[in-house]
Amino acid sequence: MKRVLDIATLAGLLVGSLLIVVSIMISGGLGAFIDVPSMLIVVGGTFAAVLVQYPLKDVLGVMGIVRQTIMAQEADPGEIIKLIVKFAEEARREGLLALEKYIKEIDDNFIKGGLQLAIDGTEPELLRDILETELGNLEQRHSKGQGVMEAFGTFAPAFGMIGTLIGLVLMLQNMKDPSAIGPSMAVALITTFYGAVLSNLIFLPLAGKLKERSKQEVLVKEMIIEGILSIQSGNNPRIVEQKLMTFLPPKDRKTEEGGGEGG
Repeated sequence: MKRVLDIATLAGLLVGSLLIVVSIMISGGLGAFIDVPSMLIVVGGTFAAVLVQYPLKDVLGVMGIVRQTIMAQEADPGEIIKLIVKFAEEARREGLLALEKYIKEIDDNFIKGGLQLAIDGTEPELLRDILETELGNLEQRHSKGQGVMEAFGTFAPAFGMIGTLIGLVLMLQNMKDPSAIGPSMAVALITTFYGAVLSNLIFLPLAGKLKERSKQEVLVKEMIIEGILSIQSGNNPRIVEQKLMTFLPPKDRKTEEGGGEGG
């Protein structure tokens, strides 16, 4: 796997933030939208609520989660298929033990572990069970990261509303001064603005991106499991390739001549 910069995530965050800032500046100025007490209510309250729901180490790991969405680990399914087909050809010619020389060269721990189990003569059902258990644990870890981001996205608007209610209460206590009603109402609504922006521009989109990444990684690992089991069964390399190609969208599949299939 290699780490690559996710331009779409970065561009979405930057463009979305820039458009909001520019729109505010055109409408009147940023000063009216900066309110420290409102920030404390929304940011502090959201963080506190997530702490109640999740262990401290999971909440403190949120920066790592954000980094994962911007600097993604991506595996090329096409390259993995080529590698597995190569192993299938070697195993068919020389036997499974011949693959042991490739173990140290493999940088994907999931492929390495599965292939080692196959070389060691692990029963196919047990091999599948071990790899699927590892895959299930991976999904559980991913799900926890998604859950933390979704919790931030859920609580931010709620604390924005709480801040608004606090502002309205304070405003109603000063109804004797009509000139203070407008500014007080504006400040009260800023917390709702903060909560909505944080939730809908940052937290929920990042949670969605993590979910999509997890689906892709799980699909690739399911493909690897099938490939290793096919190698262990001694399937024809051509059959192995065709089986693994079914995991890819039709437009990404390659024919023997190198062309793409439509669909």
